[in-house]
Amino acid sequence: MWLDQYFIPVLVRACLVVLFPFSALDKIVFWPEAIAQADSSSLPAGSGPPLLIGAIIVEAVAPFCIVAGWHDRIAALVLALFCVVTALLYHPFWRFGDFWHHGGSRARAHFWDFLKNFGLVGGLLLIVFATRLAPADVIMRDPWSSTAAYAPAADVEPVGRVPGRGGAP
Repeated sequence: MWLDQYFIPVLVRACLVVLFPFSALDKIVFWPEAIAQADSSSLPAGSGPPLLIGAIIVEAVAPFCIVAGWHDRIAALVLALFCVVTALLYHPFWRFGDFWHHGGSRARAHFWDFLKNFGLVGGLLLIVFATRLAPADVIMRDPWSSTAAYAPAADVEPVGRVPGRGGAP
């Protein structure tokens, strides 16, 4: 029971978001380099510092909310949107003409980072929209089975919601 209710969900969520706090720390420790990267987008000059501070806050706070299960859906949605924005602003692979060149390619490097961001978006949206993990014993009994990915989810009340009341507690 502890495996299904505590260990596996925490492990899955921690693996999904582990890079974000380290990214926030990297931005703090290497502030000048982070400012240069933040200013490298198509946004107006001088927008780097406020964007960087916002990124540090998102990357530091949202992962802990997700792992702890405290306002995890909104934290995962914010982090997913953050990943979409950073992919579009900072990994514009389409701007480089060297995608098909042999050897080092800035376009391909950005392309893979762009796709990784959207891979994270998918995982984060599972936190937002998915309801429950399958119990470990079910997975162990039939490890080759598939999940009905397109079936409607069961009606599950979010944790903390007061029954009969539409809003949060």
